[in-house]
Amino acid sequence: MPNTPQTPGLAAGRLPTETIEANFADLHPPLSAHEAAVAADRCYFCHDAPCMAACPTTIDIPLFIRQIATGNPEGAAKTILGQNILGGMCARVCPTETLCEEACVREAAEHEPVQIGRLQRFATDHMMEKPHPFRRAAETGRKVAVVGAGPAGLACAHRLAMKGHAVTVYDAKPKPGGLNEYGIAAYKTVGGFAQAEVEWLLGIGGIEIVPGKALGAGLSLDDLRRDFDAVFLGIGLAGVNALGIDGAEDAVAFIAALRQAGDKAALPVGRDVVVIGGGMTAVDAAVQAKKLGAETVTIAYRRGRDRMNASLWEQELAQTTGVRILEHAAPKSRSNGALTLARTADGPGGLKETGETIALQADQVLAAIGQRLDAAFGLETEGGKIKVTGAGRASLPGVWAGGDCATGGDDLTVTAVAEGRDAAEDIHKALMG
Repeated sequence: MPNTPQTPGLAAGRLPTETIEANFADLHPPLSAHEAAVAADRCYFCHDAPCMAACPTTIDIPLFIRQIATGNPEGAAKTILGQNILGGMCARVCPTETLCEEACVREAAEHEPVQIGRLQRFATDHMMEKPHPFRRAAETGRKVAVVGAGPAGLACAHRLAMKGHAVTVYDAKPKPGGLNEYGIAAYKTVGGFAQAEVEWLLGIGGIEIVPGKALGAGLSLDDLRRDFDAVFLGIGLAGVNALGIDGAEDAVAFIAALRQAGDKAALPVGRDVVVIGGGMTAVDAAVQAKKLGAETVTIAYRRGRDRMNASLWEQELAQTTGVRILEHAAPKSRSNGALTLARTADGPGGLKETGETIALQADQVLAAIGQRLDAAFGLETEGGKIKVTGAGRASLPGVWAGGDCATGGDDLTVTAVAEGRDAAEDIHKALMG
């Protein structure tokens, strides 16, 4: 008999292949030209645009929406990509509901903001079909190493290549893209878009991607500093915080397996799945477990929902998909297919256990409790990240850092892009000053 959502334990094929394909279809289908024109017409084109101030890459949002409204999506894309070269991915995965769209004047007045994210996707998707819009400056003869082909590293590499520098990008994974390729829910970025965007970005020229190399595994920071004129580190947070629960799996690894699977129906998932954590990764893992056919999926978070890092929109997405959110519950132990959680309460002395416990069936436990820096490679750290000053300058001369591995960010793709871009500008100034 074929497997079903009620099949005990871990099992593949809980739903028919066609159902799983439908479940993992594009979360926000692209706007048609007519829909984009109607959406753009709602923008007030504010002079002091609060949406622009809320964007970590400071895209001129009123300008690009006006360009769409006047039938110039190519110009709109260039406005976006000049500030955020990964604007296509950010249009798909940015929590716009807590950034530009939350700041929109229409949101304040009508509780229905301009669809900035979907309009950004409309414009950038248009440009993906065109030749690369930016050109390299004359060769400078300078060489820069970028370690990490995630959003920060790619943004840095592209801006440096535009300035005429030769850039070599090293990455531990077989494919470039970082979390854009391996760490984002499959229903948010379908059709191999992450790789297509990287290939398009490389159209600037002057960038070499070297896979399978990481600091401490084929690369030495001392050697890079000797062989290159500057080094940028966009290495992310590869270390996984330990949950201390028997048999718990890394939620990021679960998401990566989904992203790389040719046949999602072949991936095993538990009948009863519990995801520990309260951020976007927890929601992505939980929703996808449900879409694979798990009968029950629960997100267990040790504090209240108002303290969850996942936005209210993401929390509602989880619930409408059939995921239960259990707040004030901290994992204690797991045995005989059951997970025991302690009830918690916030008080003057911080988070404390109340003495009450809950038992949940759990064929599969996924930990989404954050990641950490594996090693600092001789660089000064602060709060578990590489300490940087200004536009990403690390403690060793000639070394910059940005994205999740560096201090000052908020672990968002769009922020990583901004930090990589700004570090590239600072590196250029240092090399040519």
